[in-house]
Amino acid sequence: MIAFGILFVAVRPVDAKDIVFAAYNLRNCLKMERRVEGKLVPDAPKPEAEIAAAVGVVRELAPDILGLIEIGDEATLREFQARLKSAGVDLPHSEWVRGEDPVRHIALLSRVPIIARNSRGDVPFEHNGARLRISRGILDVTVSPADADPIRIVGAHLKSRRTTPEFDEKTVRAKEALALRAHLDGIFGAATDTRLILFGDLNDTKNEYPVRVLLGAPGSPGALRDLPLADRLGFRWTHYWSEADLYSRIDYIFVSARLRPRIAVGRSGISDAKDWAAASDHRAIYTTIRLEKK
Repeated sequence: MIAFGILFVAVRPVDAKDIVFAAYNLRNCLKMERRVEGKLVPDAPKPEAEIAAAVGVVRELAPDILGLIEIGDEATLREFQARLKSAGVDLPHSEWVRGEDPVRHIALLSRVPIIARNSRGDVPFEHNGARLRISRGILDVTVSPADADPIRIVGAHLKSRRTTPEFDEKTVRAKEALALRAHLDGIFGAATDTRLILFGDLNDTKNEYPVRVLLGAPGSPGALRDLPLADRLGFRWTHYWSEADLYSRIDYIFVSARLRPRIAVGRSGISDAKDWAAASDHRAIYTTIRLEKK
């Protein structure tokens, strides 16, 4: 059985106001083999031009809370956090998840204090008789806006769409989604009125099984709502796969029924920053939450 006890941390809340939540897959903001000036370098960081472009994307959105996908180690997260602060986006609170994948991680930076940490790096599931784990784990924190009810934020990065000889990637992604849904069911089983955001790169379109599993059964206590995000031209894609010349929506923000009335849909969307392609193959997504006073 999964334990969902909450460890609370004494902190001083920030001033209450509407808050902007953004989620962003940075595309390999980590050390890896790269071609640098025509030579393969085994542990090269994300190029400076790409980092600068990503900082520019975030600066334009000016989020109060930022969920990050494909960030490297904790030092890389701190470096990116410092770069954002220098650009005027001060997000002093952080969470970083150590999952099965030793390279790519989920993280969160926040202006709003984190009062509970329930992230899980070891999330097992069974596949063809073998015990596997969700590669990047589950990010799970609760933040506390001043004089407003807490908001629980869960982040995920499901199995990539790259095929592998060891197993069928679609099946693994579906089982990761089921394990994540079990985690969500545990949250709502303990408190059906939880104000919750689920963000992440789900590596599937909205009609596919993993997305439908995570949304839950309509009308059930743990059902989530998919926010209808779009850019200023009305386009809804979040990812461009250059090898296939394919645009698709695989990045999402889902919210619980209790939080949905607080979402300012007109101040939510997909970033179409000028230099988005220089930063990542994903576009950042965001929403604005109108805080409900206690």
